[in-house]
Amino acid sequence: MTTKNSNPKPKTQQLAVRRLGLADYDTVWALQKELARQRISGELAHDTLLLVQHPPIVTLGRSTKYEHLLSAPEYLAANGILLRDVERGGDVTVHEPGQLVAYPIFDLKQHKKDLHWYLRQIEESVIRAIAEFGIAGTRSIGQTGVWIANRKIASIGVHARDWVTWHGVALNVNNTLATFDHIVPCGIEHVVMTTVKRECAAVGRDAPTIDEVADSLAFAVAAVFGLRLARCND
Repeated sequence: MTTKNSNPKPKTQQLAVRRLGLADYDTVWALQKELARQRISGELAHDTLLLVQHPPIVTLGRSTKYEHLLSAPEYLAANGILLRDVERGGDVTVHEPGQLVAYPIFDLKQHKKDLHWYLRQIEESVIRAIAEFGIAGTRSIGQTGVWIANRKIASIGVHARDWVTWHGVALNVNNTLATFDHIVPCGIEHVVMTTVKRECAAVGRDAPTIDEVADSLAFAVAAVFGLRLARCND
């Protein structure tokens, strides 16, 4: 029988973290699908978190309304911005350098077979991570993601097969937000996007580096999902 003063049960499940730096979207997309296949088959023993930045790209989720893409594909291509239809949920979003993208390859059979629960856990992870830098993140009822008052700082879109997840969360750290000019972010009219850097400046704090935010997010994800953080490999 456990008592109030008993030591907590040690975390035995690991979270392997892989830092990919600035990496091509298609390469990382293929890696996610391969790791998910391995997690489904049992070849991959532990949940894995990929942390990465991407060159400018617009991605269209399964719920995208094409009027939310404000620039023609030809214009995007001429300006060096990729465009991809992907299998994640959600509407249109972008990635660009300075934005931290986290892709959890998680087996929800080892956690809880509930995608709504999973989305709330991802939101909680981001909220805890940015709290380390004095930023009070919140949820917005009916709108997946993380907000600072009426400003959106993180967008989430996921996919799962056999309860194994891929795709994930994009947290604006010190990106310019320029690529967002080409879309209606997540299909939300008049949304104001923000970054960790801007929110820190607003309260007179020094902004963390993207590596510091990556560290904080990795620790938060491990804590929220009850995992033991494995040594990060760069």
